[in-house]
Amino acid sequence: MLITRRLEFDAGHRIPDHRSLCRHLHGHRYAIEVTVAGDVTLRDGDPRNGMVLDFSEVKSVMREVIVDRWDHAFLVYQGDTAIRSFLDSLPDHRTVVLDVVPTAENLAAEAYRLLAGRIAQIGDKRLTLEQVRLYETPNCWADATRAMFPD
Repeated sequence: MLITRRLEFDAGHRIPDHRSLCRHLHGHRYAIEVTVAGDVTLRDGDPRNGMVLDFSEVKSVMREVIVDRWDHAFLVYQGDTAIRSFLDSLPDHRTVVLDVVPTAENLAAEAYRLLAGRIAQIGDKRLTLEQVRLYETPNCWADATRAMFPD
């Protein structure tokens, strides 16, 4: 069975080598959807009876691992040294330095890597992270799937 939880957050970024407007500093209202696979619990008296996992448990992990870190932050590529210097000059600025350019594709893959182990550790069940979908806009998104990350 698959279940999916969605959260939203705001963050800034830029794509330094882009040939259009995305090379400039800007922000998005991102949405992230996390899809988890597992067996439905079938035990009377179990709080998860009838569920793969309580959606609040997925939400808690998503917030801890991604949203609380990336929300209202500037997501910057480590190689974008001019912008990193500028951001470092701002007192108490919330900056997340990434090993990759912060495209929707790379952010989805990074979120998948950060979440996969945590999802697998929830509770006493065998759970797997199947997909992370990251919306950069309502009409544009990237999917990172389990097939992309062999064990």
